[in-house]
Amino acid sequence: MGRHWEGVIAPVCPAAMRLAKKKRSSLRRCSSSEPTTFLTPPATGRITIGARHRRRLTPDDLPFHASYTRLQFRSLQRPRKKPLQEYYNDDDAELEAMAKVIDPNAPRPEGAIISPARGEQLQIGANLPRSLDAALHRYGTTQAKQTAAVVLDQGSRPSYALTYGKLLSRANKIAYMLLTKVVSSGKENKAPISKPGDRVALVYPNTEPLAFLPAFYGCLIAGVVPVPIEVPLTKRDAGIQQLGFLLGSCGARLALTSDGCYKGLPKTAANDVVDFRGWPRLHWIVTEHLNKPPKDWSAPPRLTDETVGYIEYSTDKEGSVKGVCVSRQAMLSHCRALAAAMEYKEAETMICVLDFKRDVGLWHAILTSVFTGMQVIFVPYSLMKINPASWMLMVTRYKATTALVKSRDLHWGLLATRDHKDINLASLRVVLVADGANPWSLSSCDQFSATFAARGLRADALCPCAGSSETGTVSLRRPGRSSAGSSGRGILSMASLSYGVVRVDQENSLTSLTLQDAGQVLPGGVAVVVKITGPPKLCKADEIGEICLYSHSGGTAYWGLEGMSANTFKVDPLGADDRPLGAVQYTRSGLIGFLGPGGMVFVIGTRSGLMGVSGRQHSADDLIATVLAVEPMKFIYRGRIAVFSTRVLRDERICIVAEQKPGVTEEDSFQWMSRVLQAVDSIHQVGVYCLALVPPNQLPKTPLGGIHISDTKQKFLEGNLHPTTLLMCPHTCVTNLPKPREPQPDVGPAAMFVGNIVQGVRIAGARGRDLGPDDDRSLYLIDVLRQRAQSSPDHVLYTLMNAKGAEVDSLTCMQLFRKAERIGCLLMEKGHLNVGDHVALIFPPGIDLICAFYGCLSVGMVPVCIRPPHSQNLQTTLPTVRMIVDVSRAVAILSTAGMIKLLRSKEASHRVDTKAWPTILDTEELPRKKTTTEFRPRSGDDPCYLDFSVSTTGMLAGIVVSCAGASSLCKSLKLAQELYPSRHVCLCLDPYCGLGFALWCLSSVYSGHHSILIPPSEVELNPSLWLMAVSQHKVRDTFCSYGVMELCVRELAPQMGTLQEKGVNLSCLRTCVAVAEERPRVALCTTFAKLFGPLGLTHRAVSTSFGCRVNTAICMQGASSPDPATVYVDAKALRNDRVTLVEKGAPHSLPLMESGK
Repeated sequence: MGRHWEGVIAPVCPAAMRLAKKKRSSLRRCSSSEPTTFLTPPATGRITIGARHRRRLTPDDLPFHASYTRLQFRSLQRPRKKPLQEYYNDDDAELEAMAKVIDPNAPRPEGAIISPARGEQLQIGANLPRSLDAALHRYGTTQAKQTAAVVLDQGSRPSYALTYGKLLSRANKIAYMLLTKVVSSGKENKAPISKPGDRVALVYPNTEPLAFLPAFYGCLIAGVVPVPIEVPLTKRDAGIQQLGFLLGSCGARLALTSDGCYKGLPKTAANDVVDFRGWPRLHWIVTEHLNKPPKDWSAPPRLTDETVGYIEYSTDKEGSVKGVCVSRQAMLSHCRALAAAMEYKEAETMICVLDFKRDVGLWHAILTSVFTGMQVIFVPYSLMKINPASWMLMVTRYKATTALVKSRDLHWGLLATRDHKDINLASLRVVLVADGANPWSLSSCDQFSATFAARGLRADALCPCAGSSETGTVSLRRPGRSSAGSSGRGILSMASLSYGVVRVDQENSLTSLTLQDAGQVLPGGVAVVVKITGPPKLCKADEIGEICLYSHSGGTAYWGLEGMSANTFKVDPLGADDRPLGAVQYTRSGLIGFLGPGGMVFVIGTRSGLMGVSGRQHSADDLIATVLAVEPMKFIYRGRIAVFSTRVLRDERICIVAEQKPGVTEEDSFQWMSRVLQAVDSIHQVGVYCLALVPPNQLPKTPLGGIHISDTKQKFLEGNLHPTTLLMCPHTCVTNLPKPREPQPDVGPAAMFVGNIVQGVRIAGARGRDLGPDDDRSLYLIDVLRQRAQSSPDHVLYTLMNAKGAEVDSLTCMQLFRKAERIGCLLMEKGHLNVGDHVALIFPPGIDLICAFYGCLSVGMVPVCIRPPHSQNLQTTLPTVRMIVDVSRAVAILSTAGMIKLLRSKEASHRVDTKAWPTILDTEELPRKKTTTEFRPRSGDDPCYLDFSVSTTGMLAGIVVSCAGASSLCKSLKLAQELYPSRHVCLCLDPYCGLGFALWCLSSVYSGHHSILIPPSEVELNPSLWLMAVSQHKVRDTFCSYGVMELCVRELAPQMGTLQEKGVNLSCLRTCVAVAEERPRVALCTTFAKLFGPLGLTHRAVSTSFGCRVNTAICMQGASSPDPATVYVDAKALRNDRVTLVEKGAPHSLPLMESGK
């Protein structure tokens, strides 16, 4: 061989040894005379095989072993664990079925099959032009000096006007250029730049409608097909690639633009427009300063009516852009129908705030305005952001009769109060609301109508409309009709709408949706509603579906997409007998709604904004409205919210993304996000998979400032969203989890016995002490209180302490029973309540809460304890109170005079409807007499009280506690803590839910011990109050919260000397239990015990309890229990639901403290 090799001999792992043995023959073939070389995976992650001339050799130096060695080494680096499929049964069909299970109790449609709604007969006036080309020629020659369009500059001044004569002249110039200009198509070949039937892109910004108008009509005169698109400002604009795909599929080779727009396009070093991603190569032409056509030139013969007039782009739910082909006959029919419905007249003035390149702005401001010879004032979107009242000032100045706006513009106009004094809207006959079909536009419409009625606005001027690129206008409310049947609105249940059913709801309900009609069907059109999924069967009268339209004014197909075109533009609705209605075919509009009386159309959302989650349909607009209702102005920007769904585990999951305002802390953001999750859950009964906040101006936007939903979703899926605050809640919405692969059978006593012998470890089964037989006399708490009032009337049950350490109030057995009877009399006589009614108790921590609780029990009513709202933070806490009142179906509220005043205050009315509270009763106005009847529950299964709690993720959860359950809980506490009438127990925790409520209100009455009550708010004022009370009263058992324990550690650490001087002694304390529904905080408990050890506190006295929402008291360290043990487990094993004990200090070790028996 003639080469010298230096072998590296090192200890190796068994896997490497096996690998070396397996390949020994191959290594021998490589060099039989060289020493054996072993594979050693070093700590750096690189494999060293050997060395040659002081250079390390890697597996890559052995080409025939390199790939195999790398594969083996990677397997050694990877932790060995079972594949995910071995943990559960991955049954696609079953999981899919579970995701689509519909509640059997869900409402179902009960009405009759609908009949098609027909628009009025279209009356074509004898004076109207025969085509759009003819209309332009008529007004351009007979009324050449009449203004056709005006655009405002950034100072709200008319910067430039275009007359009909100039419009016709410039359109002819562009048509001449399109038909006669030639370009090189090779070395010597020259070809015309376009010919009739070619597609041409129109690229004009929103600020240049006067350049767009001649280009559009120039294309119509030349017979080419204009394709209006958005201006690509950068190579990474939202949706720019999809627009390129549209132009490529249309075969567009030419783009018309203005001089200003062309200069703003991104250029290469050679001053050519850059190649945008996904775009075809285009020839760019500026349409200003073109040559006049010769006098002998004439436009080519008019094309047939069936040829494509223009292509309007449409975007679906996934962001794909499709081109809707609109024929010349459809353009003419659409203009005739709109002119007849809106009663447009020649020389009238129209104000347009909309995008003129598509949808309502194109149909009215570009097509119908020229068809009827109107004057249009264009207000750019950039001006609206500076001066929202500019369009109303133009109405006043030009005496305009029509305004094309969105509800956003109405809302902005309401905020521009400074300019209201200069506005007069008396001339306005029509305010066409382009998004009036959106249910959430109603409030803006109502407020605008009410506010500007004093400025001359007619009550019937607002005209909502509905339509889509595929169908054109579906419906619109006719102007000047104020009769009873000309408009309508309804208050519907959103829960029923999610099941596709129309049901009326109460007016002030949080779960209701108020709709206004979108008018009647377009003249000459016929509308039906078909089912959203499956065959296009007609819906019932109380069922929502997709609105389909038959008319001569809509699109005919998607360019180049025959399959999708047939599904959208050639729909045969099926009647009750599953047969087509007739020979005509309908077009899907993408609008979801139903038909009302009188042929009115009601829209609740769009197909692209609909999310099917667990067998129910939710509208993205509805969820956005709920998010905006949760105090958004401090945390997010109002118009920068994206709601979409993503598929996870065979079902759609809801994601909410919003732009966060600068200066908001992470803690405040999470609190707001938790309230959003809570609101969505209570109002829509659906969980949110992901809620993310991103920095300002980070979400992709549309050219007119809206959020580009599909691009946002794509960034989310690719992991490029980069949120500043993220809250993932899969546990609240993923309900169709797969089943375990090996379900374990129930473990019986024999199996546990054998398991202990064979395995030598405990099986995961535990049993508490036997409570003994139930005593009927102690089954009902009100009976226990009545017996104690008779047997020991002067025994003190409760003492309340304030921050100064003084006993401000106490309560004996007799006092509690008498006050409970008087409260019961208040509920029956003044509240007129019945047995079984739910009563909300809103009290600060104290004795009044206990009296109100037993007052409800004394007359057979079910109390619901609610944490009172904080007077300094009503914006956050009051909606939670209102939500619990609504969810619990409480028919009355018991509270104090001060709290009642707060609930009805002006500040409270800013967050909730203060007039919609149920009956509110003041416990300070009790009747002098008591109830004469003694109520006794019928059985132990009757509800005793409702326990509501808000989780750390903001989810509201409540349980019903029966009389037997409450009695069993109290009996367990009595046995565990050895509670007797001679005992003193100190409580320093919140008394509103869980075990804290049971200790505060139930346990003393059942066991008879003396409870010293210390509200946590008092400890915040005097941190030493709790420990001094324990020392002063020689308390053996005390219960607190982690918050109180943490406060004492933080505030009293520097005051240990002072506490010792005051004689604070905690040696009497036998048990100090931290009450929580979470894993024990080992570090906090250890710090607390060490810190107050010099005061006599023993380490074994500090322990924790554990409970959950379903069972508030699962385990607790009892009085006779051994010292709580602490073990260390492997955190990685816990992620796989395995418990692996490790030593203290081991990598990934996690301390767990025993929570008791």
